[in-house]
Parts: sequence; C-alpha cells; structure tokens
Amino acid sequence: MTKFYFVRHGQTEWNLERRFQGGQGDSNLLPSSYDDMAKVGKFLNHVDFARVFASPLKRARITAVNIVKHLNYHGRLSLRSNIAEVGLGKWEGELVANVTINYAESFKNYREDLDKFEGKEFEGEGYTKAEKRFVRFVKNIAKQYPNDNILIVSHGMALSFGINGLLEQPRMTIRQRGGLSNTSTTVLSTNDGQHFTVDDWNNTTYLNKKQSASTTI
Repeated sequence: MTKFYFVRHGQTEWNLERRFQGGQGDSNLLPSSYDDMAKVGKFLNHVDFARVFASPLKRARITAVNIVKHLNYHGRLSLRSNIAEVGLGKWEGELVANVTINYAESFKNYREDLDKFEGKEFEGEGYTKAEKRFVRFVKNIAKQYPNDNILIVSHGMALSFGINGLLEQPRMTIRQRGGLSNTSTTVLSTNDGQHFTVDDWNNTTYLNKKQSASTTI
C-alpha cells in the first residue's frame, strides 16, 4: 500500500487579505505560519517517509523545508511543477470580492458549477489541465513506491482538483467534501496506484486554532 500525505502550504499575506493566489502569484508567508509548519512536522514525525515532494512555488517550498526539519527524513526534497497551484491568469493577486463582480459568471462556475471552470475567460489554466497533471504525477509516484509513505506539499486548488481526480468523483463533490486549510493534512491510500481512498481529510487538530475563510479554500 502507498499512503500519500498531502499538506497545503502555510498561510500567506494574500490568503489573509482574501486574494486569489495561483500558479504565478506568490505572496510572503505570514510569520505565524512558521509555527504551524513546525506543528505539521511534529504531527507527522512518527511517519517514515520514502520521499518528500513540493510545488516549486515559494510558499509551498518553504513550507516543505520547515516541515522536513521536524521529520525523521534524510532524503532530498524534490520540487515538481505538476503539483504547483492552478494558474489563475487575470485573477492572480485580485481580491475575491472584486473577482465576484468583475468575473461574475466565471466565479459562479468556480463556486457552483466546476464542470464549466476551464479558465478561458480570465486566461487561467482551468480544472481539466490542473487535475490531469496532478493525477498523472501521483499515480506515477504510486507505481514507483508501492509500499511506502509519500509527503506532498502543494496548494489549495491544486490539491482539491487533483485529489478529486484521484477519487474519480464528480467535480462538485469538492464543495460537498469541504475545503482545505493552510497547513492541513489530508491522507489518501492506494493498493494498486489506480484506486484511492480517503483516510483523513483536512486535519488541523494539531494547529489548535479555529479555521476561517482566510485559511480555508
């Protein structure tokens, strides 16, 4: 069995300001998020990881580096673009409040009809492309490590879209399942590298703080 531990990066300035932060935008991590990263590492300290992967975007890479400090892991941290955040085009850096007005139909699709969320209207990457690259990467790792634990540090939308693809569920299941918080841990397992089950979802118990709209996507 391969067990994947998916961690969303620490909270950033744009997360706090409720701005969209995709594959190009990359604001600074909040000072308080470093404590949260340490808590993730201590929470996962008992797990023997064969590999650790992270998105190359600064907020995910730094999160991974700080988590690894608290793990019993002596391998390398590998950066992979296939697990980077979804490209959001003209939405990058924009306040959510402004996007709801200036891109009303696209934002409605994002919230209520993900089958239509393909990003063309705002020069974004869209659901299909992001899901496929993420799923392809994870399934390939599962083949390489059929009996190991793997840590992946990524982003809110990339994780939501990608995990949904691994579970082979309708897109709007994402809204039913609930969001992913900064420095949360979600665990999926697979016996064959093709079929995945959820062992834990958006676990933030170790953070000891209430989650909000600025921490959860």
